Amino acid sequence: MEERYLTVTALTKYIKYKFDHDHNLEEVLLEGEVSNFKHNSRGHFYFTLKDENAQISATMFQSFAKSVKFEPEDGMKVFVKGVVTVYEPSGTYQINVREMKSDGIGDLYLAYEKLKAELEKEGLFDSSHKMPIPRFPKTIGVITSPTGAAIRDIINTVSRRYPLASIILYPAIVQGEDAKDNVSMQIKKANIDSLCDVLIVGRGGGSIEDLWAFNERVVARAIYDSKIPIISAVGHEIDFTIADFVADQRAATPTAAAEIATPNILVLKENIKKNIEQMTKRIRQSFYNKQLMLTQLDKRLDSKNPLSVLHHKEELLESNIERLNMRMYRILDIKKHQYEILRRSLDANNPLAIMDKGYSISSVGDKIIKDAKDIKKDDTMKTKMKNGVVISKVMEVILDGRE
Repeated sequence: MEERYLTVTALTKYIKYKFDHDHNLEEVLLEGEVSNFKHNSRGHFYFTLKDENAQISATMFQSFAKSVKFEPEDGMKVFVKGVVTVYEPSGTYQINVREMKSDGIGDLYLAYEKLKAELEKEGLFDSSHKMPIPRFPKTIGVITSPTGAAIRDIINTVSRRYPLASIILYPAIVQGEDAKDNVSMQIKKANIDSLCDVLIVGRGGGSIEDLWAFNERVVARAIYDSKIPIISAVGHEIDFTIADFVADQRAATPTAAAEIATPNILVLKENIKKNIEQMTKRIRQSFYNKQLMLTQLDKRLDSKNPLSVLHHKEELLESNIERLNMRMYRILDIKKHQYEILRRSLDANNPLAIMDKGYSISSVGDKIIKDAKDIKKDDTMKTKMKNGVVISKVMEVILDGRE
């Protein structure tokens, strides 16, 4: 029998045919460690998948690689799904990977960290672009599901805390494949409408898959580009999404977002009451100070007014006159008293005063007769009495009872 030799190409094609028509190799699930990973400029992944005892070449074309939410690295353990086939040029078998998942921390978390690092590098998290939340909003826009608990919590909280504000709901799909585009579209629409002072963007709690729309680049960009301040309110307090880092302020829950967006009307009333009391006190104090200043100025003006000066001098003159009169009356009283004393003394020592008692004073010429020896016979004697003067001629002088 003649031996027939095959070409390498023919054998390789035969082996490839066997691989391609083996149903067990059409969808193979493998786990292994990534080695010699390369991500070329066209988006394809090339790597080796190995375990302790064997390895297999792996290729993941760009059409499938773009759905991987993390960047594979050497040493990373992964789960892959693909088709085992033969690569004819080298005659080696390989797996063409169509799906890849990471082991351990999970693909979504890796995708989250990857996008977070990219956006942080692009400056979307910088505090310099963040806008302040208005203290007294007139209108609050809410981008969330119209049927979820989040919108009910927000409405209840705003109604209780600050009923002066109105709420505009921009209904959005917040879960699933269409959620990212729908949320970003509603953010843009709210900016075009320009009716709101602040936006609350979010939803209630859920798994990382449920919240994933808020970890998408398109949503992050819409938040960053918004001209209206945005409060992110995604999930529960422990949940952090990329939207939280881009937003102007993050709230732990939708209820907390409503509290951040509104002042407490009870606190406002108390503050207004305190302000009124302080203003009243200040006004009263200011009025008192102005009144005191006016009084002082009025006194100063009076002191400079010529009429006031004249009036003051008149008062001073009148006061001096009054004091002078009082002194005069006092001196007059003293003098009167002294006069009375002197008069009484004079009366007591007045020789004429004894005439009232029947006595008289006799004199010859200008000489008062005090002794009988001072007069002689035939002298003309003048005798002064109480009510007149008697002139007589001395007929005889008798001394001590003798002639």
